[in-house]
Amino acid sequence: MFSLQTMFGKGDKFYGLLEQSAEAAQESAKALHELVTKADHAPVMAAFAATRAREKALAAQISEELVNTFVTALDREDIDALNSALYKIPKTVEKFAERYDIVSERVAGVDFGQRALVLHRATVVVAEMIGELRRGLRIDVVKKLQDRLQTLESEGDRMLLAPYRTLYVEGSDAMRAMLAKDLFELLEKAIDKCRDVGNIVYSIVLKNS
Repeated sequence: MFSLQTMFGKGDKFYGLLEQSAEAAQESAKALHELVTKADHAPVMAAFAATRAREKALAAQISEELVNTFVTALDREDIDALNSALYKIPKTVEKFAERYDIVSERVAGVDFGQRALVLHRATVVVAEMIGELRRGLRIDVVKKLQDRLQTLESEGDRMLLAPYRTLYVEGSDAMRAMLAKDLFELLEKAIDKCRDVGNIVYSIVLKNS
């Protein structure tokens, strides 16, 4: 298979930075799952702050490298799109964490853990897909990973039916229901951001295979 990386020898820095960015997204999703399943929020919130600082630094570094690098193994537009999409995953996760930390007592008993686990699994797949960019743009492998992302997204959607039924039909606390809905929608948005990354990777592989 024709390899732009072999021809130019300039792709490693971007592959490495994008992989680090995907790892940061994965770490933030793992921390989110711990946040909604553990009683002590303080150490988890500290982990969120550290991960976001790392992700912001990586995003800025990728943008700077795009300006300063003459030849890139992938199209600049594709690298920039991946950088932006990856950045949005921990950003959305952080929004959830900040709001959950404030209202956790009010939504006690609402199960966010299962959906948070789906998100973490989605970020694991995202990291695998980003890793495939370095390994030769294998369309069959990337297509299987994209299918896994879509399956996880569907699984997350199905999980909403039971808590929504409990909150809206059986529940009597309207404010609790609205707070929970807001948090569930942020989880859904974070999973959607994972899907967006997967779609970009798949389009890159199609274009270069």
